[in-house]
Parts: sequence; structure tokens; C-alpha cells
Amino acid sequence: MNDMPKIEQATDMTDSKISANKVQVYYGDTHAIKDVDIEIQPRSVTAFIGPSGCGKSTFLRTINRMNDTIDICRVEGSIQIDGEDIYDPKVDPVQLRAKVGMVFQKPNPFPKSIYDNVAYGPRIHGLARNRAELDDIVASSLQKAGLWEEAKDRLDEPGTGMSGGQQQRLCIARAIAVSPEVILMDEPCSALDPIATAKVEELIDELRENYTIVIVTHSMQQAARVSQRTAFFHLGILVEEGPTQDIFTNPVDKRTQDYITGRFG
Repeated sequence: MNDMPKIEQATDMTDSKISANKVQVYYGDTHAIKDVDIEIQPRSVTAFIGPSGCGKSTFLRTINRMNDTIDICRVEGSIQIDGEDIYDPKVDPVQLRAKVGMVFQKPNPFPKSIYDNVAYGPRIHGLARNRAELDDIVASSLQKAGLWEEAKDRLDEPGTGMSGGQQQRLCIARAIAVSPEVILMDEPCSALDPIATAKVEELIDELRENYTIVIVTHSMQQAARVSQRTAFFHLGILVEEGPTQDIFTNPVDKRTQDYITGRFG
């Protein structure tokens, strides 16, 4: 009987959606991420916390190869999604980014209509055979992003004309429209007011039923509210990772304790 927890834990690890092993990130001579190992579970929210410049956003961007766009950036180690190494030369980054959606710090709708913002990805990936199918994808994505009621009568209006909170939910709808399995969010609420933030947090909670979500946040309160697991980064090192409640109430590492109690950061 004593062996049961170990067996369950081993099964959990094989069920990981994302598995990172000995990940290093360099910007030229700067060693930005050092030896990160982490398992991210499917259909859950994992929060990355830590002081500014600690590497949490840099590590987030390794999960959909956004760092490929930076000439001086080099990534070493292994990141697997569903057991496939995403840095394998055979992997097409464009296809990977359809599977791993990204929502940025500042809402960045395209200078197009609300409809075309959401339809853009399905069009370029050939996910709809006709206009009726595209209409369905747009409506479904806006519904999942909690934006349909506000947007359904103004689909031809520019996305940039919406409020900041609506724009961010539009960007989430745009990410959902290509049927991703993972959604990365880099401080998605930092430019939003408290009411818009609450709506996005509520949305994150709903989305985790169908997606694996990784969120970078400066707000420990937000991490506590939306995530099931939390990872604390400091100086490019993943100091500690575990169930969110444990990280906030009973951290193992003194550096985590110091950050959470406001001694630094």
C-alpha cells in the first residue's frame, strides 16, 4: 500500500502535456534560463511567478518557439508536447504556434474587423471549407472567450475600437479559433482595469476545462486565484514548482518564502 502514491505520481508525469528537461536559453553570452525541468499537466492552469527579469516570460516563449524570432537567442535542452520534441528540425514552427496559442501583455488586435481578427487563423490554416463553417468558428470562438453578446452585432467594426478588456478577450478568441491545445498568456491582465481583469480571470477558469494554460503573472493574488500549480523563477532558475496552495502557504525554498512575503521582488 505504501507504494501507491509513487505509482500515481509516475503516472501523472507520463500524462504531462508539456515536459521540459534541462532547458537553457542564451541571448548572446547572457545565460537567461538555467537548467529548467518542469512537467505541466493537461487541462490545468500553471502560473509562472517571480520578480521582473527573472526569466519567466523568456521560458514561456520557449514553449511555442517565439524565441526563434530573436537572432541572438539560442535554446538548448528538450521541450516536449505530447511526447514530441518541439525543437526537432522536422517540426514546423507555424504549425506549432497553431497548437500552442499565445496571448500577450498588451491586447494586440489586428487592424481588421472583429470578425476578421478571429477568422484570420482558420483562414490561413485552411480550417474552414466555406463561409458557413468560418462563421461557426468565429461565433464559437467569441462565445468561448465570453465576448459573443458584446460583439455579435458589431462583427464588421474594427477590433481596435473595443475597450481594452474586450480587446484582450478578442485576442483570446483569436487564439482559440485555430483549436489550440495549449494557451500561453504573458501577463494578460497587466494593462487592464480590475473589472476587465476579473472577466479574463473568470474566462481562464472556464477555458482550463478544454485547454492547458500557462500564465506569466506579476500578481501573486492572480496566481493564487487562477492556477492549480505555480512555478517560482528567480535569476533564470526555476526555484520551486508545485500545487499553488503549497507554494503560497508552505514553500520549501527560502527564496520562494522571501518573494511571497514581500522581502524582495
